[in-house]
Amino acid sequence: MPIKLPSTLPAFSILKREGVQVMGQRAADKQDIRPLRIGLLNLMPKKIQTETQFARLIGASPLQVELSLIRMTDHETRNTAAEHMEAFYRPFAEVADTGEKFDGIIITGAPIEHLPFEAVTYWDELKQVFAWTQTNVHSTFGVCWGGMAMINHFHGVEKHMLDAKAFGCFRHRVMDPASPYLRGFSDEFVIPVSRWTEMKQPEIDAAPGLTTLIASPQVGPCLVEDKGHRALYIFNHFEYDSDTLKQEYDRDAAAGAAISVPVNYYPDDDPARTPMNRWRSHAHLLYGNWISEVYQTTPFDMDEIGQRSTDWRL
Repeated sequence: MPIKLPSTLPAFSILKREGVQVMGQRAADKQDIRPLRIGLLNLMPKKIQTETQFARLIGASPLQVELSLIRMTDHETRNTAAEHMEAFYRPFAEVADTGEKFDGIIITGAPIEHLPFEAVTYWDELKQVFAWTQTNVHSTFGVCWGGMAMINHFHGVEKHMLDAKAFGCFRHRVMDPASPYLRGFSDEFVIPVSRWTEMKQPEIDAAPGLTTLIASPQVGPCLVEDKGHRALYIFNHFEYDSDTLKQEYDRDAAAGAAISVPVNYYPDDDPARTPMNRWRSHAHLLYGNWISEVYQTTPFDMDEIGQRSTDWRL
């Protein structure tokens, strides 16, 4: 089944050219099924790039998925045209006021790692989002800073500044082979990393109810499951395009910023050469497994979402 997107959304034509099955509203209305309702709370500056990356991954499922784009209510967006935001995004306050429920929601990262959580201008509203997920969302996926913010909110686990940016493609290992989210995973694989902060494994281990599913000997914990809050937290970037790290490197190098060549990314570590994507298959596995688990465990009656956290397959 395809992912349901507005036919005028830039991701629609991009993904269609790539061979990803996409469906407009008119065609979706003809299908007598309930699609999975997945929300994307997009905190990244480049909205179109980010929404396309995640639509690509969740659209590879055999299920019909309806993607809803959400933004923070009063936060100004400077890197995306106002017309795009007006046409495709709804403020969180509007979504919350309608009482809508979602089978899943993804909360993206944001380039504000250097700030304490409490100093983020929309922190109070984001805490409202976290509370709302417990009553209106069946499964939540926090990504990079979004995952760090969630694990801090629910468990008090702190983020820590690094001496140097973790930047490149780092080897990771499966820590819990029995996890349904890791079906089909190799024992080791690479994931793009781009962050100035880290979460520390001993602090995660000390928080009840958290299980680390993926970790790296070099850059620490990556994917953490929080069953009590029906959530996953990932601190690295499976969703990145092949050239996303290159864009970040070129941007910082052109600005004269102190930036190292991303580790294990360019062939022979030569920025003049075209980087190779070595994480795409595992990215599709992870998000496909998440969509599959959401499908198998979410109640068919959406009014029942958030009423209990047991497995609906039992």
